[in-house]
Amino acid sequence: MHILIIGAAGMLGRKLATAIVSGALPATQLTLADVLVPPAPRSDIPTDVIALNLTETGAAQRLIAARPDIIYHLAAIVSAEAEADFARGYAINLDATRALFDAIRLTPGYRPRVIFASSIAVFGAPLPDVIPDDFHLTPRSSYGTQKAMAEMLLADYTRRGFLDGMALRLPTICIRSGAPNKAASSFFSGILREPLNGLPAILPVRDTLRHWFASPRAATGFFIHAARLDTARLNGQTALNMPGLSATVADQIAALRTHAGNDAVALIRHAPDDAIIRIVESWPRAFDTVRATALGFTAETSFDQILQVYREDDLPS
Repeated sequence: MHILIIGAAGMLGRKLATAIVSGALPATQLTLADVLVPPAPRSDIPTDVIALNLTETGAAQRLIAARPDIIYHLAAIVSAEAEADFARGYAINLDATRALFDAIRLTPGYRPRVIFASSIAVFGAPLPDVIPDDFHLTPRSSYGTQKAMAEMLLADYTRRGFLDGMALRLPTICIRSGAPNKAASSFFSGILREPLNGLPAILPVRDTLRHWFASPRAATGFFIHAARLDTARLNGQTALNMPGLSATVADQIAALRTHAGNDAVALIRHAPDDAIIRIVESWPRAFDTVRATALGFTAETSFDQILQVYREDDLPS
């Protein structure tokens, strides 16, 4: 089985590649691609690393030339960045995605499994307290709109038989390792990660804000499970809301206090940011993920578990 990860230099891409070479999937060849040369995990599995920009002419054709069996499309620019740079957001999050799908469509006799990293940002206010699986898409950001459009392309290309697609609407992934990124949701990780590492953190929203979360370990599990799943069970509904944990910022801080004490909590400074508030307050707060749960996808059920995952997987010793 030849597996291609597009966006392999990112946090989830690196964790997914490590899980694959550790035996999570029966890979016989691995290709890792990103705009920068992605790191290759140590493995006996033949691994190619490619640095390229998916928006460039011919890039998609180059990526699929070896006809990988499974393609993980994780590449994107994140929410606040896509809102700030309208043209770049559409070029990367939508146009490059369609270029990939068209390269697959135009390759004779080729129908790979394509697993697309979507987002709960495809939903927008006004929202019910708990979103059911059949709730309509009403994105309130350019990023969410781009993800929703890519989902629809994936569904249509799957319906037409060009590829075997599945879109996973990921919760906000927390706690992300490494440096903060430009996502509007970055602070959700920062207010935990930085204090756990003895560093100050900024909280730009009220602590009553409720949101939908899963750990990087859970997200990696989503991607692995999607590769194994019989997609006939989707009944043509290729987009799935992934399981997660509904929690407030205050719940996050309470878990931090339990794990690291009051000194860690004291490192968080509240500094409201209207631009961040406007974006994240339009996002979902909780889901009833009946379909994904019935299909075998699982995630954490408490923020204590999410903090424990970070301590075990990513906290520097």
